[in-house]
Amino acid sequence: MTGAELIIEVLSWIAIVGGGLFVIIGSVGVVRFPDFWSRLHAASIVDSAGVILLVVGMCLQAGPTLITVKLLIIGVFLFITGPTATHAVANAALVSGVLPLGEMKRPKTIAKKQPAKAAPVTSPRKKKARKS
Repeated sequence: MTGAELIIEVLSWIAIVGGGLFVIIGSVGVVRFPDFWSRLHAASIVDSAGVILLVVGMCLQAGPTLITVKLLIIGVFLFITGPTATHAVANAALVSGVLPLGEMKRPKTIAKKQPAKAAPVTSPRKKKARKS
Protein backbone atom coordinates (compact mmCIF):
# COMPACT_ATOMS: atom_id res chain seq x y z
CA MET A 1 0.00 0.00 0.00
CA THR A 2 1.45 3.36 -1.04
CA GLY A 3 1.29 6.56 0.94
CA ALA A 4 -1.55 8.02 -1.19
CA GLU A 5 -3.63 4.86 -0.82
CA LEU A 6 -3.09 4.92 2.92
CA ILE A 7 -4.19 8.55 3.16
CA ILE A 8 -7.35 7.83 1.13
CA GLU A 9 -8.06 4.77 3.28
CA VAL A 10 -7.68 6.77 6.50
CA LEU A 11 -9.82 9.66 5.19
CA SER A 12 -12.54 7.29 4.05
CA TRP A 13 -12.70 5.58 7.43
CA ILE A 14 -12.73 8.92 9.23
CA ALA A 15 -15.72 9.96 7.09
CA ILE A 16 -17.51 6.63 7.60
CA VAL A 17 -16.96 6.59 11.37
CA GLY A 18 -17.92 10.28 11.63
CA GLY A 19 -21.09 9.67 9.64
CA GLY A 20 -21.91 6.67 11.79
CA LEU A 21 -21.46 8.74 14.94
CA PHE A 22 -23.77 11.44 13.57
CA VAL A 23 -26.40 8.80 12.77
CA ILE A 24 -26.14 7.22 16.24
CA ILE A 25 -26.20 10.55 18.10
CA GLY A 26 -29.10 11.81 15.98
CA SER A 27 -31.05 8.61 16.53
CA VAL A 28 -30.58 8.89 20.29
CA GLY A 29 -31.76 12.51 20.03
CA VAL A 30 -34.90 11.46 18.16
CA VAL A 31 -35.75 9.06 20.98
CA ARG A 32 -34.74 11.25 23.94
CA PHE A 33 -35.72 14.83 23.02
CA PRO A 34 -38.92 16.11 24.65
CA ASP A 35 -40.91 17.69 21.82
CA PHE A 36 -41.55 17.39 18.12
CA TRP A 37 -39.35 20.32 17.10
CA SER A 38 -36.25 19.01 18.90
CA ARG A 39 -36.79 15.58 17.41
CA LEU A 40 -37.19 17.05 13.95
CA HIS A 41 -33.88 18.87 14.37
CA ALA A 42 -32.13 15.67 15.41
CA ALA A 43 -33.59 13.80 12.44
CA SER A 44 -32.46 16.51 10.03
CA ILE A 45 -28.91 16.36 11.40
CA VAL A 46 -28.88 12.60 10.80
CA ASP A 47 -30.09 13.18 7.26
CA SER A 48 -27.76 16.03 6.41
CA ALA A 49 -24.48 15.34 8.16
CA GLY A 50 -24.52 11.61 8.85
CA VAL A 51 -25.65 10.27 5.52
CA ILE A 52 -23.52 12.69 3.50
CA LEU A 53 -20.39 11.70 5.44
CA LEU A 54 -21.21 8.02 4.92
CA VAL A 55 -21.61 8.55 1.17
CA VAL A 56 -18.30 10.48 0.99
CA GLY A 57 -16.53 7.68 2.86
CA MET A 58 -17.97 5.07 0.51
CA CYS A 59 -16.91 7.15 -2.51
CA LEU A 60 -13.35 7.23 -1.21
CA GLN A 61 -13.45 3.47 -0.64
CA ALA A 62 -14.77 2.77 -4.15
CA GLY A 63 -12.16 4.83 -5.96
CA PRO A 64 -12.67 6.38 -9.40
CA THR A 65 -15.33 3.97 -10.72
CA LEU A 66 -18.93 4.03 -11.89
CA ILE A 67 -19.94 3.18 -8.33
CA THR A 68 -18.50 6.51 -7.17
CA VAL A 69 -20.55 8.38 -9.78
CA LYS A 70 -23.71 6.63 -8.60
CA LEU A 71 -22.87 7.38 -4.97
CA LEU A 72 -22.30 11.05 -5.81
CA ILE A 73 -25.68 11.24 -7.56
CA ILE A 74 -27.31 9.69 -4.50
CA GLY A 75 -25.42 12.14 -2.26
CA VAL A 76 -26.57 15.17 -4.28
CA PHE A 77 -30.13 13.86 -4.20
CA LEU A 78 -29.99 13.45 -0.41
CA PHE A 79 -28.34 16.86 0.03
CA ILE A 80 -31.21 18.54 -1.85
CA THR A 81 -34.19 16.51 -0.64
CA GLY A 82 -33.28 16.12 3.04
CA PRO A 83 -33.56 19.77 4.11
CA THR A 84 -36.54 20.26 1.78
CA ALA A 85 -38.42 17.39 3.40
CA THR A 86 -37.54 18.63 6.88
CA HIS A 87 -38.84 22.09 6.00
CA ALA A 88 -42.06 20.63 4.59
CA VAL A 89 -42.67 18.56 7.73
CA ALA A 90 -41.94 21.57 9.97
CA ASN A 91 -44.25 23.81 7.96
CA ALA A 92 -47.06 21.23 8.06
CA ALA A 93 -46.64 20.86 11.83
CA LEU A 94 -46.71 24.61 12.38
CA VAL A 95 -49.82 25.04 10.23
CA SER A 96 -51.59 22.20 12.05
CA GLY A 97 -50.92 23.86 15.41
CA VAL A 98 -47.94 21.99 16.88
CA LEU A 99 -46.20 24.65 18.94
CA PRO A 100 -42.58 24.66 20.10
CA LEU A 101 -42.06 23.88 23.78
CA GLY A 102 -41.34 27.51 24.74
CA GLU A 103 -44.36 28.81 22.83
CA MET A 104 -46.89 26.63 24.67
CA LYS A 105 -47.12 29.18 27.48
CA ARG A 106 -48.22 31.92 25.09
CA PRO A 107 -50.26 30.35 22.32
CA LYS A 108 -51.38 33.60 20.70
CA THR A 109 -47.91 34.37 19.30
CA ILE A 110 -48.36 32.19 16.23
CA ALA A 111 -52.09 32.73 15.71
CA LYS A 112 -53.15 35.06 12.94
CA LYS A 113 -53.73 38.56 14.17
CA GLN A 114 -56.86 40.39 13.17
CA PRO A 115 -56.12 43.50 11.14
CA ALA A 116 -56.55 46.66 13.13
CA LYS A 117 -59.49 48.84 12.19
CA ALA A 118 -58.39 52.00 10.51
CA ALA A 119 -59.23 55.21 12.29
CA PRO A 120 -61.49 57.54 10.33
CA VAL A 121 -59.54 60.13 8.43
CA THR A 122 -60.52 63.55 9.70
CA SER A 123 -58.88 66.82 9.20
CA PRO A 124 -58.35 69.07 12.19
CA ARG A 125 -59.59 72.00 10.10
CA LYS A 126 -62.78 72.12 8.16
CA LYS A 127 -62.38 72.73 4.49
CA LYS A 128 -63.68 76.04 3.29
CA ALA A 129 -65.72 76.11 0.18
CA ARG A 130 -63.98 77.82 -2.70
CA LYS A 131 -65.55 80.69 -4.43
CA SER A 132 -65.15 80.56 -8.15
